Amino acid sequence: MKSNVCKLLSTAAVAAAISTGAAAGTLDDVKAKGFVQCGVSQGVPGFSNADDKGNWTGIDVDACRAVAAAIFGDAQKVKFTPLSAKERFTALQSGEIDILSRNTTWTYTRDVSLGLDFTATNFYDGQGFMVRKDLGVESALDLDGATVCTEQGTTTELNMADFFRKHNMSYVPVVVQKADEAVSAYDSGRCDVYTTDKSGLAAHRTKLKNPSNNIILPETISKEPLGPVVRHGDNQWKDLVTWVMYVQVNAEEMGITSKNVAKIKADAKDPGIRRLLGAEGNMGQDLGLNADWAYNVIAEVGNYGEEFERNLGKDTALNLPRAINNLWNNGGIMYAPPVR
Repeated sequence: MKSNVCKLLSTAAVAAAISTGAAAGTLDDVKAKGFVQCGVSQGVPGFSNADDKGNWTGIDVDACRAVAAAIFGDAQKVKFTPLSAKERFTALQSGEIDILSRNTTWTYTRDVSLGLDFTATNFYDGQGFMVRKDLGVESALDLDGATVCTEQGTTTELNMADFFRKHNMSYVPVVVQKADEAVSAYDSGRCDVYTTDKSGLAAHRTKLKNPSNNIILPETISKEPLGPVVRHGDNQWKDLVTWVMYVQVNAEEMGITSKNVAKIKADAKDPGIRRLLGAEGNMGQDLGLNADWAYNVIAEVGNYGEEFERNLGKDTALNLPRAINNLWNNGGIMYAPPVR
C-alpha cells in the first residue's frame, strides 16, 4: 500500500519538516514521555490490526514493540495511531508519531523528497491482483476490460495503470478512500478485481464473506520493500530503529530465540554473542541505550523468524510462506550487517 506522495505536501511543508526533524532528538523525547508513538494501518491482519478490545498485533506492530523493548526494557510501552495511506507521511513529518510502521514501500521519491528516512526492510513484497474464482480468470493478462478496486492516494494506482498500459489492456478503476472500503466494494461486486500488495491481498481476503471463493493471481507486477520510516536528520534515532531490526535478523541466524536467550546469555563463550546480548562491553552506548538493549528486544519480542511466524506464518490465517523473506542462508534475501 503505497502513497502518491507528490500530491501530499507542498515544497515548503517538506522543507519545514526536514528542518524540524533535523533539530529534534527523538530518543530524548521518547524517554521523557515514557512510550513510543507508532503510526500503523487502520487494519491489515498480520501487519497491524486491532481486536475489539483495542489490542494491536502484527509484524509492523512488533517492529514498534521491539523499539520500545530496546529503550525501556518493556515492549508494551507503545501507543498506536491508526493512519490512512493519505495521512501517514504527514503524521510522521509533523511529529505526531515517532515511527511510521505501516507496510510502507521504500521508493526513491519518498526517500529523497519528503524529509523521511527508511530504516530496515521487514517484509519484501510485490503488487498483485485478487479475483473471484467464478470470474474464470487464471492470469492478470486476462483482465482486459475489468473493473478494478484500489485505495486512493496510493502508487498502487500508478502500478496498475502502468501494467494495463504496458499490456495494451483497458480497465475501469474504482478508487476509494480506505483499504477496508476497497475490500467492501470488491466483496459486494462493485468491481471484478482488487489490487494491492500480495501480502495485503492475503490479509484482506480473510475479511471477505467467502474467502475460499477468491484467488490471488500469479503475476507480481512490482517490487515493494516494506519497513519502518522515521524523520530525516535524526541519525541516532534512525540507527536505533534500523539496528533493532538487524539484531532480530542476526538473532535468528545465530539460533537465539525469546525462549533460549536467557540461557544463551548466561552460558555463551562466543565473544560475538556475548557482545550482542550485553554480557560484555556496551554496544548500546552509541545508540543511547543500555548494554542489554538487544537482549531485551529478543527476550520481549523474539527474533525475526519468531515475529514472522507469529503474525504471518503457517499457523495464522494468512499462511504466508517465508519465500524471499527467509534468511539469506536459507534461500531468501533477508540479510543484516554483523553486530560487532
